[in-house]
Amino acid sequence: MNWFKPIRLIPQPLPEPVSILYDETTFYNKFKQDLLEAKQEVIIESPFIATRRLEKLKPVFETLVDRGIKVFIMTRDPLEHDESMSKQAEAGIRYFEALGVQILLCSGGHHRKLAIIDRKVLREGSLNILSQTKSREIMRRIKSETTALETFEFLKLDRFIY
Repeated sequence: MNWFKPIRLIPQPLPEPVSILYDETTFYNKFKQDLLEAKQEVIIESPFIATRRLEKLKPVFETLVDRGIKVFIMTRDPLEHDESMSKQAEAGIRYFEALGVQILLCSGGHHRKLAIIDRKVLREGSLNILSQTKSREIMRRIKSETTALETFEFLKLDRFIY
């Protein structure tokens, strides 16, 4: 007498990956797509702002503001840069402020690089989002509300962003 029935396993589709790695050549296309899909809020921490990179991102930021998306940029105080980077950062800050983007200046060697989109998607790694041009970098995209909120709370961003 056979008491055990054979079990037929039904293949299940694999879940969408929640974590994907990008380098400097693959980062910006998907990042722009993430930005344009934002529904409420974009937070970017980038210690440097460079004219060349900002020119490529301006249309995206203008679209976000036109759609009523709240945009927050956390960047290093231009006084902490050398002369060339300081001028570029000041010009970028003026651009963002005129656009209606909230700028939060950081001092004391600010060097984090990350973005949080709608508190659901986290980008973090070594790439300076607002200045990268030639360097080799890595950025991880994590689609996880839990991880995005954990990062938001860990950085105590609720002190500045409500």
